[in-house]
Amino acid sequence: MASDEDGLVLEGLRAGDERAFVHLISLYQSSMMRVARTYVSSHATAEDVVQETLLAVLEGVDRFEGRASLKTWMFRILTNRAKTAGRREHRCRPDPFQAMRELDGRSVPADRFLSTCEDVQWSGHWKHEVRSWECPADDGVLGAEAVGVIFAAIRRLPTMQRLVVGLRDGENWSADEVCGLLELSESNQRVLLHRARATVRQHLESYYSDEQSPNRDSTPRSEHSSV
Repeated sequence: MASDEDGLVLEGLRAGDERAFVHLISLYQSSMMRVARTYVSSHATAEDVVQETLLAVLEGVDRFEGRASLKTWMFRILTNRAKTAGRREHRCRPDPFQAMRELDGRSVPADRFLSTCEDVQWSGHWKHEVRSWECPADDGVLGAEAVGVIFAAIRRLPTMQRLVVGLRDGENWSADEVCGLLELSESNQRVLLHRARATVRQHLESYYSDEQSPNRDSTPRSEHSSV
């Protein structure tokens, strides 16, 4: 259902008020670019998708019935156009069972947990305490590298997991908004989000383990000679 703010923006768009359109762009253009890049391989193609979406919103605003929020309606247009662009790039093929396949399997390897043979009382709990990843406040380089690890891990996630974690953790969408956009049940959305976060966490664990390894080369990367 459209909110009061949606109503004001819609009123402006339908009246041809340029300020309403500029406001819409300022709110969502960056998010639209990030979502579009989930489906297409280049920044230029994502820009085209966003521009096509904004034009479609202007052309279709009089037909908007308010059954969903303006944001959800607009992002549905975006994802449909991004999927089409992705198929043209031979990167994204229509697959109605993709989300279900991403729900299969374990998000964390079974050997990370205690078995009944190892400890009956604590079976199913972590074998080792999950360590904190807090970095010293002055360790800016380490923090920046860790952020790079996170983004690299997210880019390698399956499409639906990448979308869910990007919208929830990157764009601060609510679970209901993500379910509405991607047509997922609440439980499936939760599982996809959990699997995505668990995968990213594994990459971070590996990164910090390497950082603490006594055999790690301590020479700053900038001081290594180029090959």
